[in-house]
Amino acid sequence: MQTTRRAWLMSTALVAGLAGCGFELRKPYSYAFSTLYSSIPIMSPFGVKLRRNLESSGQVSVITDARQIEEAQVIFDQLFELREKVVVGRTSTGAISEYQLRLRYRFRVRSRNGIELIPDTEILLARDINFNETAALSKESEEALLYRDMEDDLVQQIQRRLAAIRQV
Repeated sequence: MQTTRRAWLMSTALVAGLAGCGFELRKPYSYAFSTLYSSIPIMSPFGVKLRRNLESSGQVSVITDARQIEEAQVIFDQLFELREKVVVGRTSTGAISEYQLRLRYRFRVRSRNGIELIPDTEILLARDINFNETAALSKESEEALLYRDMEDDLVQQIQRRLAAIRQV
């Protein structure tokens, strides 16, 4: 009897502690607009991810046809996307031991009337990767995986910025 009461008190205290700390599952973003024109190329893997994530909220319709730009409340301009691979470490013999993968992305968001909602913004993401010539093939697939991870992170950051727009 004493042990069940103690277990009940401990579980109640744990639940109360979680409820009191402000823990909450992530909610879908809410946007101040319902249509967005995207200048990202249709076949771009990043563009596909961003469009899917925006449309999955059920609140936003993404337009990719430039002839329908007048229907969009918000215009998302991709200014530049650059992938870099920089050597950051060498062994004592001069062989490359570590790279840094970078994804540099610039964009801006404006209303249909030309009012700048998010000014020209650059996001830089970086991941370090060790390199070994004997495992070069597996390092290529690891590099591709890291770039996909950076794209996912970039999509989340852009969604947070778009959700921060309060008035169109």
